[in-house]
Amino acid sequence: MPPLAGLDIFLIGLLVLVILVFFAGVKTVPQGYNYTIERFGRYRKTLAPGLNFIIPFIDRVGHKLNMMEQVLDVPSQEVITRDNATVTADGVTFYQVLDAARAAYEVLGLQNAILNLTMTNIRSVMGSMDLDALLSNRDEINARILKVVDAAAEPWGIKITRIEIKDINPPRDLVDAMARQMKAEREKRASILEAEGMRQSEILKAEGEKQSLILEAEGRRESAFRDAEARERQAEAEAKATEMVSAAIAAGDVQAINYFVANKYVEAFKELATSRNQKTLILPMEASSLLGSLSGIGEIAKEAFGKNDGDNRAGSRIPDTGPSTGGQQ
Repeated sequence: MPPLAGLDIFLIGLLVLVILVFFAGVKTVPQGYNYTIERFGRYRKTLAPGLNFIIPFIDRVGHKLNMMEQVLDVPSQEVITRDNATVTADGVTFYQVLDAARAAYEVLGLQNAILNLTMTNIRSVMGSMDLDALLSNRDEINARILKVVDAAAEPWGIKITRIEIKDINPPRDLVDAMARQMKAEREKRASILEAEGMRQSEILKAEGEKQSLILEAEGRRESAFRDAEARERQAEAEAKATEMVSAAIAAGDVQAINYFVANKYVEAFKELATSRNQKTLILPMEASSLLGSLSGIGEIAKEAFGKNDGDNRAGSRIPDTGPSTGGQQ
């Protein structure tokens, strides 16, 4: 072989080796990932997403870590609450790697470590609570577990963003007992509301009756006052009539006596005729005297009216002053 041909082969081989070494030193990191670089087995640096260069055959990629937020399912496990009730709970954990070097070299089996840490704290937090609080305070449970797990995972270079309890399942017999308790509680509240409504209705009814009685008593008082006033005026009228009749009798007026007797006779006859138990009315033989009494009343009225008319005519007549003296000499 000529010397020139051997040199060409050497140069070609050298060029190929340089190209291979160049490509061996070029590392392309995809978005959302970080690569750790080790030199002779020791961590040296972390490669960010994009085009990176390392020393071939000396540096090598140690771990490829996902820097995006990830979801880890927490399997179901039995938990005994503080009041000795057994429930089954599961959940999910959201975490994100913040420091690739610590996540790669501070813990072995990152996801398994997070999973066991979460399950342990679920049992601790839920075991310190009663069943009623466990079922009604799920947000508080999530917050307490997240606080503890995030603090424990911080040295590993990761951030626990959320921990959510998916299901809390008590035993079937306990669920039935809770349903009966809830039904009894609702029936109790319904009975209380019904009794309260009846009580309010009775109070309103009593208030209405009270107002009705008050108004009725005020009406009776007003009626009694009016009746008393009417009786008083009637008594005054009767007293005045009696006084006038007495004065006429004292003056010797026989017609006034007839009027007084006839008036009493008519009133007695009226009460006899309007009696509630009266079925048959028998007129006495002296009924003609009643008519005479009425005629006496008429005579008294004529006399009184005639006297008034005479007085009026006398009052309207012009008095006579006598003969005029103007014509005498």
